[in-house]
Amino acid sequence: MSSSILGRQLVACLLNISEARRKDLVETVARAALYNTEGVKREGTTVLNIFNDYDYNRSVITIVASIGSIREAVLSACVKACGLINMCTHTGVHPCLGAVDLIPIYPLGEEVGIEDCAQEARAVAQGLTESVQGTSAFLFGWADSLLQRGLAQRRKEMGWFKKTPDMQAVRPDVGPQPQRRYGLTGVGASPYVMNCNVTINTQDISVGRSIATAIRESTPGGLPGVQVLALPHEGTVEIACNVESVKGDPPSHLTDEPWPSFTIDGQKYCHPPASLITARVAELARRQGVGLEGTALVGFTPHECRRLAEFALSQGIAEFWKEQRRIHM
Repeated sequence: MSSSILGRQLVACLLNISEARRKDLVETVARAALYNTEGVKREGTTVLNIFNDYDYNRSVITIVASIGSIREAVLSACVKACGLINMCTHTGVHPCLGAVDLIPIYPLGEEVGIEDCAQEARAVAQGLTESVQGTSAFLFGWADSLLQRGLAQRRKEMGWFKKTPDMQAVRPDVGPQPQRRYGLTGVGASPYVMNCNVTINTQDISVGRSIATAIRESTPGGLPGVQVLALPHEGTVEIACNVESVKGDPPSHLTDEPWPSFTIDGQKYCHPPASLITARVAELARRQGVGLEGTALVGFTPHECRRLAEFALSQGIAEFWKEQRRIHM
């Protein structure tokens, strides 16, 4: 199958699990997306990247498959993760509610609609709660059929941002009352969300929080699509950004450099480039006498994700996360 044909059907899931300190366990979860229980490889599926963060004790596994194959791949990985991760013993500085904390599904080509991804997301939520007794889920984005509430809003409603969430107060959309063993999983669909983390050279979390507030989309003068937390990280502070794609063209006053853009269902979307977020954080930090440590993307931009997926699938590379360091494209 040619890469151009593959590209028309591809979707990505950036699976977030609450484990990073046992890397062999994380890779076991990733392989569950790629191989069935008999060890036979699933055709047309690849894991492009595994991002581990020790302090957060959180990993992001980038799974790409066709719209018709993504459900089985993601469900298999989630079932494996639930069998290996116990939230009763989990520690980490990043907020989380579930062993499988987040299952977002994004279209990678114009021919795959967001509603297609939403249907798969709802099926994954239902399948997980049926396959692993005691798991439960909330829905966000297009998978939240009636209201299409965003991830940040749904997380706030579920108590995700609290240090000690009251799980008895949570009302999941799918499954029973959350159990401590598995916690609660967010499942949804939307245009691609990029993850961009900018580290500043300070241990003062109040400096990070002031910067996070300033760049957050909801703040006047903030950056469109940016949802952000300031978190302690390896003796510094990390400005951890979810960069949501926004409809239409970027604001004219923020176009000194091009914004990556793409089309889904005939609608144009774009998102702020990582360089703009980094520059804004650097300027705000400088005003408080703090320097910049660096910027890291968790996974890829939408265009990179599609390009690498097409390459990996055309070459039959399932465990692409092992190959990407030696493949120069």
